[in-house]
Amino acid sequence: MLLPSISTAQQGVELPALKQEATADVDGLQTLTQQMVDEIFSFSELGFQEVETSRYVTGILEKNGFHVERGVAGIPTAWVATYGSGKPVIAFITDVDCIPRASQKPGVAYHAPIIEGAPGHGEGHNSGMAVNVTAALVLKKLMDKHHLAGTIRLIPGVAEELLGTKAFYVRAGLFKDADIVLGAHVSHQFATTYATGEGIWSGLVSVQYFFHGKAAHAAARPWEGRSALDAVSLMNAGWEFRREHLRLQQRSHYIVLNGGDQPNVVPSEAAVWYYFRELDYPHIKELYELGDTMAQAATMMTGTTVDHHLVGSAWPPFFNKVIAEAQQKNIEAVGMPKWSDADQTLAKALQKEIAAKVEGLKEKVEPLSEPAKNPAGGGSDDVGDISWNVPMVYLMYPANIPNLPGHSWANGVAMATPIAHKGSTAGAKVQAMTALDFLLQPELVRQAWDYFRNVQTKEIHYETFLSAEDKPAIEMNKEKMEKFAPQLKKFYYDPTRYKTYLEQLGTQYPTVKAQP
Repeated sequence: MLLPSISTAQQGVELPALKQEATADVDGLQTLTQQMVDEIFSFSELGFQEVETSRYVTGILEKNGFHVERGVAGIPTAWVATYGSGKPVIAFITDVDCIPRASQKPGVAYHAPIIEGAPGHGEGHNSGMAVNVTAALVLKKLMDKHHLAGTIRLIPGVAEELLGTKAFYVRAGLFKDADIVLGAHVSHQFATTYATGEGIWSGLVSVQYFFHGKAAHAAARPWEGRSALDAVSLMNAGWEFRREHLRLQQRSHYIVLNGGDQPNVVPSEAAVWYYFRELDYPHIKELYELGDTMAQAATMMTGTTVDHHLVGSAWPPFFNKVIAEAQQKNIEAVGMPKWSDADQTLAKALQKEIAAKVEGLKEKVEPLSEPAKNPAGGGSDDVGDISWNVPMVYLMYPANIPNLPGHSWANGVAMATPIAHKGSTAGAKVQAMTALDFLLQPELVRQAWDYFRNVQTKEIHYETFLSAEDKPAIEMNKEKMEKFAPQLKKFYYDPTRYKTYLEQLGTQYPTVKAQP
């Protein structure tokens, strides 16, 4: 890749001074960062239904001079915001969706839903846009002031909890001209990784199987029926028997989406939803094909038919060593936030409440570690598809509490508190500083692509799991959000009346259980 030479003005700017200016500017935006964290937390929108979140974030960006294209890749809540021109093109991405049944009052160290049964940010995705938007606003200011060439681009991770969009983003060409991608994800630590990192990532295919049978009276004439639920049950039973003979690295799980209508009617329709996880493309594809075989076999045993719908897919992430090394230096320069006694009290009380190791918040930055030699796999993130198409890293910024179960109310406790506010500000500093490294040093961009081409993709090349017929599952979660949106709206954060969401909710920080 040949990058045009940087301008004379850009050559004359000293990088250390620019980074210092950037961190000061991020500090100057702390109120906006806090408001974004709190506002998005209050929206609590499930995947593909991030309507208020998208409206709010794009409004901020447009107000600040970014060009916004909405509805990209056939996804109504997806968008691309762009500022600047020319090379390098630096893209920022972070997720925005939340978790079902994870509603939680922030700052309260025990289960206390805002709305019983409602979705909530039990992953912490509400903080990511605060990180990236703050960094982008600072970069825009510096680019204008110092006449820096380059393009910055922001993209939301829609429906990440469904692994539902980023393969479609890649297919739509959203990263075809990007030089590097700076992802950001909430964590309890301040860290980055390269290659396979700690070895805790798996790729996956998320697929729903819809079985079709024939209805009949379940008591009077059951022989006239063909049970779609029987097919679901047999597929699941077959998978459980086959599980013993699968690789240890695989992870597979399912839920029954539809088990019929009532017991006295032979179910003519039933459905099951599978996640097939593995460490690499061939093994993921093998599991996917095995799932199709199991489904077809179930139809043969029950006299039914089956259709399947691919909801999402994800390659296991592989991150860029050159970018990670630059980012690590910036993490160490920024350092962990200074936690208050109240922050530590909340963290320790929550850890005690859920019977986790009680150690409070992390106070030190860990060094960049070597990638795991024998990855074991685990969770998935659809940024993996991006990482196999353009050099990318994933910043883990410290906005949550250690030792939490993930995907639960507990992970929402800190996410509209000073812990999340401070961690998001720290993350924004690192994102801005790392972008400056690559805006001002074209050689670093070339090195990142050299690693991408000659190490990462030397023998492995990206193939999508998507077929030409696969489309984003944009109707998912629609009914759930229609049910809860009117209730959630009553609790939307109003920064014109309250300094923080804690203040609006009347929550004393921290709120912990009284000691017996």
